[in-house]
Amino acid sequence: MRFLGNIEAKIDTKGRAFFPAAFRKELQTNSEDRLIMRKDIFQDCLVLYPESVWNQQLDLLRGRLNRWNAFHQTLFRQFISDVEIITLDANGRILIPKRFQKVIHIRQSIRFIGMDDTIEIWTQEDTEQPFMDTQQFGTELERIMGYDKQEGGDI
Repeated sequence: MRFLGNIEAKIDTKGRAFFPAAFRKELQTNSEDRLIMRKDIFQDCLVLYPESVWNQQLDLLRGRLNRWNAFHQTLFRQFISDVEIITLDANGRILIPKRFQKVIHIRQSIRFIGMDDTIEIWTQEDTEQPFMDTQQFGTELERIMGYDKQEGGDI
């Protein structure tokens, strides 16, 4: 699954938003009908995981943690405890629970950002936060992906 794009939406008074059509189509193509929502670990946004992607992430995390280590269990518990299972209604909307609206300060406008196999939801007011300026972006991509002549490295 590949979710691509940066799409604006409005939240109604009940906390519902129309899920972007391109993202709906991607879910349907992959026979996914449930999403898992949780607050992002690093940023003030929400992350939507298609259920299959969520299960892969849980398996990966569980595989790196020891069930018999109290700290590992606490870490795992915190990661999985504050999630919501999200389904689209008949009109193609999702419901963002009030507690998540409060956590990331959603007022009325949001932005869905496709992040490859997940989707982020940002408040419209914070849409500059997840991005860097154009010059820094180019410099960092060149550093990570470009050819380094001094080291004689490859791409």
